[in-house]
Amino acid sequence: MSAIIKVRKGLDIQLVGEAQREVIRCSPRTYAAKPTDFTGIFPKVLVQEGEEVKAGTPLYFDKYREQILFTAPVSGRVKEIRRGKKRLLLEIVIEAAETNETIDFGKADPNVLPREQIIEKMLKSGIWPVIRQRPFSIIAKPEESPKAIFIPAFDTSPLAPDYNFIVEGQGEVFQTGIDALRKLTSGKVHLNVLEDHSTSSVFLETRGVQINRFTGPHPTGNVSTQITLLDPINKGDVVWYLRPQEVLTIGRLFRSGIYDATKIFALTGPMIEKPAYYKSLSGACIEGMVKDNLKEGKPRFISGNVLTGSRIDENGYAGFYDSQITVIPEGNHFEFLGWAMPGLNKYSFSGMFFSKLQPGKRYNLDTNLHGAERAFVMTGKYEKVFPFDIYPMQLIKAILVEDIDLMENLGIYEIDAEDFALIEFIDTSKIEIQTIVRKGLEFLRIETT
Repeated sequence: MSAIIKVRKGLDIQLVGEAQREVIRCSPRTYAAKPTDFTGIFPKVLVQEGEEVKAGTPLYFDKYREQILFTAPVSGRVKEIRRGKKRLLLEIVIEAAETNETIDFGKADPNVLPREQIIEKMLKSGIWPVIRQRPFSIIAKPEESPKAIFIPAFDTSPLAPDYNFIVEGQGEVFQTGIDALRKLTSGKVHLNVLEDHSTSSVFLETRGVQINRFTGPHPTGNVSTQITLLDPINKGDVVWYLRPQEVLTIGRLFRSGIYDATKIFALTGPMIEKPAYYKSLSGACIEGMVKDNLKEGKPRFISGNVLTGSRIDENGYAGFYDSQITVIPEGNHFEFLGWAMPGLNKYSFSGMFFSKLQPGKRYNLDTNLHGAERAFVMTGKYEKVFPFDIYPMQLIKAILVEDIDLMENLGIYEIDAEDFALIEFIDTSKIEIQTIVRKGLEFLRIETT
Protein backbone atom coordinates (compact mmCIF):
# COMPACT_ATOMS: atom_id res chain seq x y z
CA MET A 1 0.00 0.00 0.00
CA SER A 2 1.27 3.47 -0.90
CA ALA A 3 2.12 6.30 1.46
CA ILE A 4 -0.59 8.61 2.73
CA ILE A 5 -1.36 11.50 0.39
CA LYS A 6 -2.28 14.63 2.37
CA VAL A 7 -4.55 17.30 0.93
CA ARG A 8 -4.30 20.49 2.97
CA LYS A 9 -6.53 22.95 1.12
CA GLY A 10 -10.29 22.57 1.20
CA LEU A 11 -13.28 22.91 3.49
CA ASP A 12 -15.54 20.46 5.31
CA ILE A 13 -19.10 21.77 5.66
CA GLN A 14 -20.71 20.14 8.68
CA LEU A 15 -24.49 19.76 8.28
CA VAL A 16 -27.07 18.05 10.44
CA GLY A 17 -28.92 15.09 9.00
CA GLU A 18 -26.29 12.39 8.44
CA ALA A 19 -27.74 9.02 7.39
CA GLN A 20 -27.81 6.41 10.11
CA ARG A 21 -26.41 2.94 9.36
CA GLU A 22 -29.77 1.38 8.63
CA VAL A 23 -30.84 0.05 5.22
CA ILE A 24 -34.54 0.28 4.38
CA ARG A 25 -36.00 -1.42 1.32
CA CYS A 26 -37.83 0.99 -1.00
CA SER A 27 -39.84 -0.19 -4.02
CA PRO A 28 -41.46 2.84 -5.67
CA ARG A 29 -44.12 2.50 -8.34
CA THR A 30 -42.16 4.39 -10.96
CA TYR A 31 -38.57 4.80 -12.13
CA ALA A 32 -37.07 7.12 -14.73
CA ALA A 33 -34.22 7.15 -17.22
CA LYS A 34 -33.02 10.74 -17.59
CA PRO A 35 -30.82 11.68 -20.58
CA THR A 36 -30.12 14.99 -18.84
CA ASP A 37 -27.89 13.08 -16.40
CA PHE A 38 -25.29 12.68 -19.15
CA THR A 39 -22.99 15.21 -20.78
CA GLY A 40 -22.65 15.43 -24.55
CA ILE A 41 -25.25 12.88 -25.69
CA PHE A 42 -28.07 13.33 -28.20
CA PRO A 43 -30.75 10.78 -27.28
CA LYS A 44 -32.90 8.94 -29.81
CA VAL A 45 -35.88 7.12 -28.28
CA LEU A 46 -36.44 3.43 -29.02
CA VAL A 47 -39.71 2.87 -27.10
CA GLN A 48 -43.23 4.28 -27.08
CA GLU A 49 -45.64 5.12 -24.30
CA GLY A 50 -47.55 2.05 -23.18
CA GLU A 51 -44.86 -0.36 -24.37
CA GLU A 52 -43.85 -3.24 -22.07
CA VAL A 53 -40.15 -3.47 -21.20
CA LYS A 54 -37.86 -5.71 -19.17
CA ALA A 55 -34.86 -4.72 -17.11
CA GLY A 56 -32.15 -4.33 -19.74
CA THR A 57 -34.48 -3.33 -22.61
CA PRO A 58 -32.94 -0.47 -24.64
CA LEU A 59 -34.85 2.78 -24.08
CA TYR A 60 -32.72 5.18 -26.13
CA PHE A 61 -29.24 5.53 -27.62
CA ASP A 62 -26.78 8.30 -28.41
CA LYS A 63 -27.44 9.58 -31.92
CA TYR A 64 -23.74 10.15 -32.61
CA ARG A 65 -22.47 7.02 -30.83
CA GLU A 66 -25.11 4.46 -31.63
CA GLN A 67 -23.35 1.65 -29.80
CA ILE A 68 -23.98 3.39 -26.46
CA LEU A 69 -27.37 2.17 -25.25
CA PHE A 70 -29.36 3.24 -22.21
CA THR A 71 -31.53 0.45 -20.86
CA ALA A 72 -34.44 0.10 -18.46
CA PRO A 73 -33.49 -0.41 -14.79
CA VAL A 74 -36.74 -2.26 -14.10
CA SER A 75 -39.42 -4.19 -15.96
CA GLY A 76 -42.85 -2.70 -16.47
CA ARG A 77 -44.70 -0.33 -18.77
CA VAL A 78 -43.44 2.91 -20.30
CA LYS A 79 -45.81 5.29 -18.53
CA GLU A 80 -44.64 8.60 -20.00
CA ILE A 81 -42.00 10.14 -22.24
CA ARG A 82 -41.47 13.65 -20.94
CA ARG A 83 -40.03 16.39 -23.11
CA GLY A 84 -39.12 19.99 -22.43
CA LYS A 85 -38.43 23.03 -24.57
CA LYS A 86 -37.54 22.30 -28.20
CA ARG A 87 -38.63 18.70 -27.55
CA LEU A 88 -35.65 18.08 -25.31
CA LEU A 89 -35.99 14.55 -23.88
CA LEU A 90 -36.18 14.89 -20.10
CA GLU A 91 -37.36 11.54 -18.75
CA ILE A 92 -38.66 8.15 -19.78
CA VAL A 93 -40.86 7.09 -16.87
CA ILE A 94 -41.47 3.37 -16.28
CA GLU A 95 -44.27 2.03 -14.11
CA ALA A 96 -42.80 -1.03 -12.42
CA ALA A 97 -44.36 -4.46 -12.77
CA GLU A 98 -45.05 -6.64 -9.74
CA THR A 99 -42.37 -9.09 -10.85
CA ASN A 100 -39.08 -7.76 -12.18
CA GLU A 101 -38.29 -9.60 -15.41
CA THR A 102 -34.80 -9.25 -16.87
CA ILE A 103 -33.04 -9.86 -20.16
CA ASP A 104 -30.31 -12.49 -19.91
CA PHE A 105 -27.04 -11.22 -21.38
CA GLY A 106 -25.13 -14.34 -20.31
CA LYS A 107 -22.78 -15.02 -17.43
CA ALA A 108 -19.06 -14.73 -18.09
CA ASP A 109 -15.72 -14.69 -16.32
CA PRO A 110 -14.01 -11.41 -17.24
CA ASN A 111 -10.62 -12.99 -16.51
CA VAL A 112 -10.91 -15.19 -19.59
CA LEU A 113 -12.63 -12.73 -21.91
CA PRO A 114 -10.73 -10.42 -24.26
CA ARG A 115 -11.19 -6.69 -23.89
CA GLU A 116 -13.47 -6.46 -26.92
CA GLN A 117 -15.99 -8.98 -25.55
CA ILE A 118 -16.08 -7.28 -22.15
CA ILE A 119 -16.86 -3.95 -23.80
CA GLU A 120 -19.45 -5.57 -26.08
CA LYS A 121 -21.31 -7.11 -23.13
CA MET A 122 -21.29 -3.83 -21.21
CA LEU A 123 -22.53 -1.90 -24.24
CA LYS A 124 -25.30 -4.37 -25.06
CA SER A 125 -26.60 -4.47 -21.49
CA GLY A 126 -26.61 -0.69 -21.19
CA ILE A 127 -24.26 -0.42 -18.22
CA TRP A 128 -21.40 1.12 -20.22
CA PRO A 129 -22.47 4.67 -19.19
CA VAL A 130 -21.37 3.95 -15.60
CA ILE A 131 -17.82 4.63 -16.83
CA ARG A 132 -16.96 8.27 -17.45
CA GLN A 133 -13.81 9.84 -18.77
CA ARG A 134 -11.76 12.91 -18.09
CA PRO A 135 -11.43 15.45 -19.47
CA PHE A 136 -15.03 16.68 -19.88
CA SER A 137 -16.77 14.06 -17.66
CA ILE A 138 -18.49 12.43 -20.62
CA ILE A 139 -19.37 8.77 -21.05
CA ALA A 140 -16.16 6.89 -21.82
CA LYS A 141 -15.41 6.23 -25.46
CA PRO A 142 -15.13 2.43 -25.83
CA GLU A 143 -12.78 2.72 -28.80
CA GLU A 144 -10.17 4.51 -26.67
CA SER A 145 -7.77 3.05 -24.11
CA PRO A 146 -7.35 5.11 -20.95
CA LYS A 147 -3.96 5.54 -19.34
CA ALA A 148 -5.54 4.69 -15.96
CA ILE A 149 -8.87 4.01 -14.24
CA PHE A 150 -9.75 5.72 -10.96
CA ILE A 151 -12.23 4.48 -8.35
CA PRO A 152 -12.78 6.99 -5.52
CA ALA A 153 -13.94 4.74 -2.66
CA PHE A 154 -14.87 7.67 -0.42
CA ASP A 155 -16.74 10.94 -0.67
CA THR A 156 -15.96 14.07 1.35
CA SER A 157 -18.91 16.21 0.26
CA PRO A 158 -21.49 17.26 2.90
CA LEU A 159 -23.43 14.31 4.38
CA ALA A 160 -21.92 12.00 1.76
CA PRO A 161 -22.78 8.28 1.80
CA ASP A 162 -20.32 5.91 3.42
CA TYR A 163 -19.17 3.53 0.68
CA ASN A 164 -17.51 1.28 3.25
CA PHE A 165 -20.97 0.59 4.65
CA ILE A 166 -22.62 0.29 1.22
CA VAL A 167 -20.23 -2.36 -0.18
CA GLU A 168 -19.97 -4.45 3.00
CA GLY A 169 -20.47 -8.15 2.30
CA GLN A 170 -20.14 -7.77 -1.48
CA GLY A 171 -16.45 -8.49 -1.85
CA GLU A 172 -16.78 -11.16 -4.53
CA VAL A 173 -19.07 -9.02 -6.70
CA PHE A 174 -16.74 -6.04 -6.31
CA GLN A 175 -13.74 -8.16 -7.28
CA THR A 176 -15.51 -9.37 -10.43
CA GLY A 177 -16.15 -5.76 -11.40
CA ILE A 178 -12.48 -4.95 -10.87
CA ASP A 179 -11.44 -7.95 -12.96
CA ALA A 180 -13.48 -6.57 -15.85
CA LEU A 181 -12.07 -3.06 -15.44
CA ARG A 182 -8.48 -4.33 -15.44
CA LYS A 183 -9.01 -5.58 -18.99
CA LEU A 184 -10.03 -2.09 -20.16
CA THR A 185 -6.70 -0.36 -19.53
CA SER A 186 -3.04 -1.12 -19.96
CA GLY A 187 -2.34 1.20 -17.04
CA LYS A 188 -3.20 1.00 -13.34
CA VAL A 189 -6.57 0.71 -11.67
CA HIS A 190 -6.41 3.12 -8.73
CA LEU A 191 -8.63 2.33 -5.74
CA ASN A 192 -8.52 5.37 -3.46
CA VAL A 193 -9.51 5.15 0.21
CA LEU A 194 -9.72 7.62 3.08
CA GLU A 195 -7.10 7.03 5.74
CA ASP A 196 -8.96 8.86 8.53
CA HIS A 197 -11.85 6.38 8.55
CA SER A 198 -12.19 2.65 9.02
CA THR A 199 -11.87 1.21 5.52
CA SER A 200 -13.93 -1.83 4.55
CA SER A 201 -12.14 -5.14 4.05
CA VAL A 202 -13.90 -5.28 0.67
CA PHE A 203 -11.59 -2.49 -0.52
CA LEU A 204 -8.44 -3.52 1.33
CA GLU A 205 -8.61 -7.13 0.09
CA THR A 206 -9.29 -6.25 -3.55
CA ARG A 207 -6.76 -7.76 -5.95
CA GLY A 208 -5.32 -6.20 -9.09
CA VAL A 209 -5.55 -2.56 -7.99
CA GLN A 210 -3.23 0.05 -6.55
CA ILE A 211 -4.68 1.18 -3.23
CA ASN A 212 -3.94 4.82 -2.47
CA ARG A 213 -4.62 6.38 0.93
CA PHE A 214 -5.78 9.98 1.19
CA THR A 215 -6.42 12.36 4.05
CA GLY A 216 -7.76 15.90 4.05
CA PRO A 217 -10.91 18.02 3.76
CA HIS A 218 -13.32 18.26 0.85
CA PRO A 219 -12.65 18.13 -2.14
CA THR A 220 -10.23 15.28 -1.33
CA GLY A 221 -12.99 12.87 -2.37
CA ASN A 222 -13.35 14.45 -5.82
CA VAL A 223 -11.79 12.35 -8.55
CA SER A 224 -10.07 15.45 -10.01
CA THR A 225 -8.11 15.93 -6.78
CA GLN A 226 -7.00 12.31 -6.81
CA ILE A 227 -6.07 12.31 -10.49
CA THR A 228 -3.97 15.46 -10.26
CA LEU A 229 -2.01 14.03 -7.31
CA LEU A 230 -1.49 10.54 -8.76
CA ASP A 231 -1.48 10.75 -12.55
CA PRO A 232 -2.17 14.28 -13.88
CA ILE A 233 -4.01 14.77 -17.17
CA ASN A 234 -2.22 16.58 -19.96
CA LYS A 235 -3.65 17.54 -23.32
CA GLY A 236 -4.41 14.35 -25.25
CA ASP A 237 -4.57 12.13 -22.13
CA VAL A 238 -7.67 10.12 -21.25
CA VAL A 239 -8.55 8.79 -17.79
CA TRP A 240 -11.66 6.78 -16.90
CA TYR A 241 -13.40 6.80 -13.52
CA LEU A 242 -16.39 5.38 -11.65
CA ARG A 243 -17.67 4.95 -8.08
CA PRO A 244 -17.86 1.72 -6.00
CA GLN A 245 -21.59 1.11 -6.60
CA GLU A 246 -20.93 1.27 -10.33
CA VAL A 247 -18.18 -1.34 -9.94
CA LEU A 248 -20.79 -3.55 -8.23
CA THR A 249 -23.16 -3.07 -11.19
CA ILE A 250 -20.43 -4.33 -13.54
CA GLY A 251 -19.68 -7.25 -11.23
CA ARG A 252 -23.33 -8.33 -11.07
CA LEU A 253 -23.60 -8.26 -14.87
CA PHE A 254 -20.76 -10.75 -15.31
CA ARG A 255 -21.74 -12.95 -12.35
CA SER A 256 -25.47 -13.18 -13.09
CA GLY A 257 -25.72 -12.16 -16.76
CA ILE A 258 -28.38 -9.52 -16.07
CA TYR A 259 -28.53 -5.77 -15.62
CA ASP A 260 -29.14 -5.55 -11.88
CA ALA A 261 -29.63 -1.83 -11.18
CA THR A 262 -29.76 -2.26 -7.39
CA LYS A 263 -28.49 0.81 -5.61
CA ILE A 264 -28.29 2.10 -2.06
CA PHE A 265 -29.12 5.79 -1.52
CA ALA A 266 -28.27 7.87 1.54
CA LEU A 267 -31.28 10.02 2.44
CA THR A 268 -29.79 12.98 4.28
CA GLY A 269 -30.30 16.58 5.32
CA PRO A 270 -31.67 18.76 8.11
CA MET A 271 -35.26 18.47 6.82
CA ILE A 272 -35.32 14.67 7.14
CA GLU A 273 -36.87 13.26 10.30
CA LYS A 274 -35.03 9.94 10.18
CA PRO A 275 -32.01 9.99 7.82
CA ALA A 276 -31.09 6.49 6.67
CA TYR A 277 -29.97 4.39 3.72
CA TYR A 278 -32.56 3.14 1.22
CA LYS A 279 -32.12 0.17 -1.07
CA SER A 280 -33.83 0.54 -4.42
CA LEU A 281 -32.94 0.66 -8.13
CA SER A 282 -31.22 3.26 -10.27
CA GLY A 283 -33.58 6.07 -11.27
CA ALA A 284 -35.92 5.44 -8.34
CA CYS A 285 -38.68 7.91 -7.47
CA ILE A 286 -37.84 9.48 -4.10
CA GLU A 287 -41.47 9.90 -3.02
CA GLY A 288 -41.44 6.69 -0.99
CA MET A 289 -38.23 7.70 0.81
CA VAL A 290 -39.38 11.15 1.93
CA LYS A 291 -43.08 10.50 2.53
CA ASP A 292 -43.97 10.98 6.22
CA ASN A 293 -40.27 11.61 6.86
CA LEU A 294 -40.08 15.41 6.58
CA LYS A 295 -39.84 18.04 9.29
CA GLU A 296 -42.00 21.15 9.28
CA GLY A 297 -41.09 23.80 6.75
CA LYS A 298 -40.68 24.17 3.00
CA PRO A 299 -38.11 21.64 1.74
CA ARG A 300 -35.82 21.63 -1.26
CA PHE A 301 -35.12 18.18 -2.69
CA ILE A 302 -31.71 17.56 -4.22
CA SER A 303 -30.45 14.51 -6.07
CA GLY A 304 -26.86 14.45 -4.89
CA ASN A 305 -25.18 16.67 -2.32
CA VAL A 306 -25.88 20.31 -1.48
CA LEU A 307 -22.84 21.58 -3.39
CA THR A 308 -23.20 19.84 -6.74
CA GLY A 309 -26.58 18.08 -6.76
CA SER A 310 -29.57 18.72 -9.03
CA ARG A 311 -32.87 20.11 -7.80
CA ILE A 312 -35.81 17.71 -8.15
CA ASP A 313 -39.42 17.56 -6.98
CA GLU A 314 -40.83 15.58 -4.07
CA ASN A 315 -41.92 12.96 -6.59
CA GLY A 316 -38.78 13.36 -8.72
CA TYR A 317 -36.18 10.73 -9.60
CA ALA A 318 -32.64 10.07 -8.44
CA GLY A 319 -29.87 10.88 -10.90
CA PHE A 320 -28.03 8.08 -12.66
CA TYR A 321 -24.71 8.80 -10.92
CA ASP A 322 -26.14 9.87 -7.54
CA SER A 323 -26.03 7.76 -4.38
CA GLN A 324 -27.43 10.50 -2.16
CA ILE A 325 -30.68 12.41 -1.74
CA THR A 326 -30.47 15.62 0.32
CA VAL A 327 -33.34 17.68 1.69
CA ILE A 328 -32.68 21.14 3.11
CA PRO A 329 -34.93 24.11 4.01
CA GLU A 330 -35.80 26.67 1.37
CA GLY A 331 -34.21 30.03 2.17
CA ASN A 332 -37.16 32.14 1.09
CA HIS A 333 -37.01 34.59 3.99
CA PHE A 334 -35.50 38.00 4.69
CA GLU A 335 -33.37 38.46 7.79
CA PHE A 336 -33.24 42.06 9.01
CA LEU A 337 -29.72 43.08 10.09
CA GLY A 338 -28.64 39.44 9.98
CA TRP A 339 -25.05 40.45 9.42
CA ALA A 340 -25.06 42.47 12.68
CA MET A 341 -26.15 39.60 14.92
CA PRO A 342 -23.65 37.44 16.91
CA GLY A 343 -24.48 34.45 14.68
CA LEU A 344 -24.09 31.62 17.19
CA ASN A 345 -25.97 29.28 14.86
CA LYS A 346 -24.70 30.70 11.58
CA TYR A 347 -21.94 29.30 9.42
CA SER A 348 -19.23 31.64 8.15
CA PHE A 349 -16.13 30.72 6.20
CA SER A 350 -14.53 34.07 7.00
CA GLY A 351 -15.09 33.64 10.73
CA MET A 352 -17.18 36.81 11.20
CA PHE A 353 -19.68 35.06 13.52
CA PHE A 354 -19.18 33.69 17.03
CA SER A 355 -19.96 30.21 15.68
CA LYS A 356 -16.29 30.13 14.64
CA LEU A 357 -15.55 29.32 18.29
CA GLN A 358 -17.41 25.99 17.89
CA PRO A 359 -15.34 24.10 15.28
CA GLY A 360 -17.25 20.80 15.63
CA LYS A 361 -20.71 22.31 15.34
CA ARG A 362 -23.15 20.98 12.74
CA TYR A 363 -25.39 23.48 10.99
CA ASN A 364 -28.94 23.58 9.63
CA LEU A 365 -28.23 25.58 6.47
CA ASP A 366 -30.88 26.64 3.98
CA THR A 367 -30.78 27.90 0.38
CA ASN A 368 -30.73 31.61 1.24
CA LEU A 369 -28.06 33.47 -0.77
CA HIS A 370 -27.96 36.38 1.73
CA GLY A 371 -27.68 38.92 -1.03
CA ALA A 372 -27.85 39.36 -4.78
CA GLU A 373 -25.18 38.94 -7.45
CA ARG A 374 -22.34 41.42 -7.06
CA ALA A 375 -19.18 42.51 -8.85
CA PHE A 376 -16.78 39.67 -9.66
CA VAL A 377 -13.67 40.77 -7.76
CA MET A 378 -10.49 39.09 -6.56
CA THR A 379 -10.57 38.33 -2.83
CA GLY A 380 -7.77 35.79 -2.39
CA LYS A 381 -10.18 33.34 -0.74
CA TYR A 382 -10.57 30.95 -3.65
CA GLU A 383 -7.08 29.51 -3.27
CA LYS A 384 -7.77 28.54 0.37
CA VAL A 385 -10.29 25.87 -0.67
CA PHE A 386 -8.88 24.96 -4.09
CA PRO A 387 -6.19 22.23 -3.82
CA PHE A 388 -5.05 22.39 -7.46
CA ASP A 389 -1.93 24.01 -8.85
CA ILE A 390 -4.21 26.29 -10.88
CA TYR A 391 -5.18 29.95 -10.69
CA PRO A 392 -8.98 29.65 -10.32
CA MET A 393 -9.91 33.30 -10.86
CA GLN A 394 -7.82 33.55 -14.02
CA LEU A 395 -9.24 30.27 -15.37
CA ILE A 396 -12.82 31.42 -14.79
CA LYS A 397 -12.13 34.65 -16.68
CA ALA A 398 -10.48 32.73 -19.53
CA ILE A 399 -13.64 30.64 -19.80
CA LEU A 400 -15.84 33.73 -19.86
CA VAL A 401 -13.95 35.16 -22.84
CA GLU A 402 -13.72 31.70 -24.52
CA ASP A 403 -9.94 31.86 -24.91
CA ILE A 404 -9.09 28.22 -25.68
CA ASP A 405 -5.30 28.62 -25.54
CA LEU A 406 -5.47 30.40 -22.21
CA MET A 407 -7.90 27.83 -20.80
CA GLU A 408 -5.53 25.02 -21.76
CA ASN A 409 -2.49 26.81 -20.35
CA LEU A 410 -4.33 27.41 -17.08
CA GLY A 411 -5.10 23.70 -16.62
CA ILE A 412 -8.74 23.28 -17.60
CA TYR A 413 -8.20 19.61 -18.54
CA GLU A 414 -7.50 18.80 -14.87
CA ILE A 415 -10.80 20.02 -13.45
CA ASP A 416 -14.55 19.70 -13.66
CA ALA A 417 -17.40 21.94 -12.54
CA GLU A 418 -17.75 20.13 -9.20
CA ASP A 419 -14.21 21.19 -8.26
CA PHE A 420 -15.41 24.80 -8.13
CA ALA A 421 -18.35 24.05 -5.80
CA LEU A 422 -16.53 25.24 -2.68
CA ILE A 423 -15.38 28.37 -4.48
CA GLU A 424 -19.00 29.04 -5.41
CA PHE A 425 -20.06 28.41 -1.80
CA ILE A 426 -17.66 30.96 -0.28
CA ASP A 427 -17.86 33.44 -3.18
CA THR A 428 -19.03 36.86 -2.01
CA SER A 429 -20.06 37.72 -5.58
CA LYS A 430 -22.92 35.15 -5.57
CA ILE A 431 -21.99 34.06 -9.11
CA GLU A 432 -22.90 30.59 -10.42
CA ILE A 433 -19.31 29.56 -11.02
CA GLN A 434 -20.06 25.87 -11.61
CA THR A 435 -22.37 26.81 -14.47
CA ILE A 436 -19.62 28.95 -16.01
CA VAL A 437 -17.07 26.13 -15.76
CA ARG A 438 -19.51 23.55 -17.13
CA LYS A 439 -20.26 25.73 -20.15
CA GLY A 440 -16.55 26.34 -20.66
CA LEU A 441 -15.77 22.62 -20.66
CA GLU A 442 -18.59 21.93 -23.11
CA PHE A 443 -17.40 24.75 -25.37
CA LEU A 444 -13.86 23.33 -25.30
CA ARG A 445 -15.11 19.77 -25.98
CA ILE A 446 -17.10 20.86 -29.02
CA GLU A 447 -14.29 23.01 -30.41
CA THR A 448 -11.48 20.48 -29.92
CA THR A 449 -13.11 17.10 -30.67
